Amino acid sequence: MAIGQDKTLRVKVLSTGGTIEKVYDEYEGILHNVPSRFELILTRMRLPSVEVDQDRLMSKDSLVMTDDDRVIIREAVQAVPSNFDAVLVVHGTDTLEQTGDVLYEGLNDINRPIILTGAMRPFEFRDTDAYQNIYESLIACRLLTPGVYCVMHSKVLQFPGVTKNRDSLTFEKRAP
Repeated sequence: MAIGQDKTLRVKVLSTGGTIEKVYDEYEGILHNVPSRFELILTRMRLPSVEVDQDRLMSKDSLVMTDDDRVIIREAVQAVPSNFDAVLVVHGTDTLEQTGDVLYEGLNDINRPIILTGAMRPFEFRDTDAYQNIYESLIACRLLTPGVYCVMHSKVLQFPGVTKNRDSLTFEKRAP
């Protein structure tokens, strides 16, 4: 059941890295996953009725995530205390669909929204989609019923069957 509009929303955020948290290293000329940038993103948002508690699980590009990493994510989602209304997993977009499938298939008795989001462009870039995706995900945390979802680019897609469209750089449902 979605939580009331007048209640403070309590969200557990599990950060794993990915493009959304990358920063540009001008000395090496490359992007790095460094200590989480999620808190900095939140400081630039006005969220008077949202309490966020973040745990940093790892700092990885999702292309280098392993099956063991996905088990760590699943176990962390399972361990979130019941006083949180939703779980938001900040994740790289390249393998977000695999992690979503692992959560969908491996979690029993899902009793709140579990949302995966990320960004196609790092939050430090002028044309980032990070803020939009985080805002949308936090709204979705309040409105969605229990389940596993991908929330990005004005879309809410429920697992299973979510896939990244590499041509349009967004997510969609796989054709049956």
